[in-house]
Order: sequence, then structure tokens, then C-alpha cells
Amino acid sequence: MRILYSHRIQSHDGQGVHLEALVAALRAAGHEVLVVGPPGYARAALGSETTAIARIRRLLPGALGELAELAYSAPGYLRLARAARDFRPNAIYERANLFYLAGALLARRRGLPFLLEVNSPLARERAEFGRLRLRRLADWAERFVWRRADCVLPVTEVLGGIVAAAGVPRERIVVVPNGIDLDAFPEAPPPRPAGGAVVLGFVGFVRAWHGLDAVLRAMASDLAGPPVVLQVVGEGPARPDLEALAVTLGIADRVRFTGLSPRAEVPGLVGRFDIALQPASVPYASPLKVFEYMAAARAIVAPDQPNIREVLEDGRTALLFPPGDAPALWRAVTRLAGDPALRARLGAAARTEAIARDFTWAGNARRVAGIAAGLRAG
Repeated sequence: MRILYSHRIQSHDGQGVHLEALVAALRAAGHEVLVVGPPGYARAALGSETTAIARIRRLLPGALGELAELAYSAPGYLRLARAARDFRPNAIYERANLFYLAGALLARRRGLPFLLEVNSPLARERAEFGRLRLRRLADWAERFVWRRADCVLPVTEVLGGIVAAAGVPRERIVVVPNGIDLDAFPEAPPPRPAGGAVVLGFVGFVRAWHGLDAVLRAMASDLAGPPVVLQVVGEGPARPDLEALAVTLGIADRVRFTGLSPRAEVPGLVGRFDIALQPASVPYASPLKVFEYMAAARAIVAPDQPNIREVLEDGRTALLFPPGDAPALWRAVTRLAGDPALRARLGAAARTEAIARDFTWAGNARRVAGIAAGLRAG
């Protein structure tokens, strides 16, 4: 099958990981995939956006920038149409982006099945974080693309409910969560020898809403519990403040920031964690790090909320705590820190669950190709 993959991603972060992993899995399964997106995407460094887009956002703030995003659909459509003319795809697969209409318009014009991957309700998200001026236009653009899709692929059931509430029939919604490449995650490493500090780990782009500051404060105040060190694998805007806070609290020697690491190194880094932390999550997300923790057979601590419970079960594959309850989070950490057997049991169960439910990019590729084939036949 020939699949035209359309996107408007501008930065190499978790979005890029998802894109590149799914495309690689589709190609490994024997499908031809042509990726069409902003020309600068391939040149953007890990964790950064293209310089041209960054410049436009500085020059056109607020509503003008949002109108420019919508206007980008025109050159995006032309680029996609030229690719479709030469590639002759059997289906168009698009990663949804706010104000981007190109895939929906081209699929309708050419009579091609249109599969739309949705990772968040972007209009709502941007409005909540105060970065959206043209809310009504954004809502219209998002609903337009969702409703034009032959199949919408949200990453969680929670997000699927949001898509359905916008008017998309349930029979056109198929949940496809994030995944992992199991081959990159070998079997769990042997248990750490007794003694020494327990490693609490976090992977991802470090943002203030993750709540790592509360973790640092809990570490500093818990003088009687087992010795714990925090290893943060990643980069982000919250890192300088966290480093300063660790110094202020007197625990800088117990907090390690590795910075950005190549994707190939992440499995090995996660494998060195004793406890893997998802301190917070937006209510509709499918956190990539959770699947990486599961594949690495790590003991996971995560918030007890519906989208997380779609993947993890408290007491069986993870320890879950009430969202935003920092003391409860730390109680889960200290419980695991003092119980190596529980860590091993939860980690093994998490990996088994990931395998049993096929939380893999290869599995996602099979699902996507099957949906596309069914739509084409129909």
C-alpha cells in the first residue's frame, strides 16, 4: 500500500518521535510511505523548531500568527498535491495540527481515504495555556478536519470522547495509543545489588507542569526514608529553575540532569532506573514515556486518572496516586524504594502487559494499514 503521510510538525520532540517511529514501522511492514511536511523539519535539531517558524512567530504574534498558520494551508496543500500526483497514494494519513486543512481538502478532491491522527484537542489546549486569540476560528478549523476524516485515530479513549462530542460518529473513531519498539528494549536488567541509592528516573522534555519541583521538595524533606537520587533524561524550559531549586534545597548532589540524549540511548538510560516517574499528565494524552517504562520493565509511579488507567492498573502494573497530590506521589516512591521485590513484580507485569496488548509501533502500523485497506475497499 502507498500511504502519503502529511504533517505540519515543526520541532523534533515527542511529535517527531511518533511520526518517525510509525513511518519506519509502516515501511518495515512493506508499505511505501511518502512523508510531506514543512521543508525545515528535517533540518531542525532534536528538541528545537525550525528557525523560519520561530522567526515568523516573533514577527507575527497573536491573531496575525494564527491567520498565518491558517494561510500556510495553501502552500501546504500545493506541496501535498504535487506529491500525490507523482506518488499516486492509496490513502492519506495526516497528523492533525491546528489551522492545517491541506490533507482534508486534498483527500476530498482526489477521493482518497483520509486517516487523521489526533494527539490532543489543540484548540482547547492552546486556549487553556493562553496562546490562542482566534478561538472560534480555531474551533471551526479543528472540527472541519475531524469531521472530514474517514477515520479519526485519537491516542486515548478520553480523547476519542472529545472527538465524538465534536460531531464525529463513533464508528469513525479508532483509538491507537502511542507505542514502543520492543527490540530496542531488551529484557529487564538484573536487580540492582543491595545498598546504595535508589534511582528515580524521568524521561522527556522538562516543563513546569510536570511537577518535578514538588518531587525535589519531597526528596529534601524526607530525611528518614530510603536514599533516593533523581535522574532527569531530557531538556526543557523548566530545567534551569529545577537546577536552582536543587541547589537551594541542598540536594544538588542527588539530582542528575543528563540533557538531551539520542533516541538510541534512551532504552539503556531507562533501564538504569529503579523507579520510573510520570509525575503529571494532561487528561487526554498518551504519554510516550509510560510505554518506554513498561517496555523496560520499570516500576512506574503515575497519576490515577482515566487516560493513564487505559494503560496501567494500580497495584498490578504500577502504583497510581491522586493527580496533583505530591505527598501521595512521594509515598508511592518511598514504598517502592524500600521494596525491591515489589519493584520487580510491577516492572515485569508492566512489560508483559505491553507485549500482550501490542503497545508497539509495529502493531500500530498493522492497525493503520488495516484501516486504510478497509476504507479503500469500501
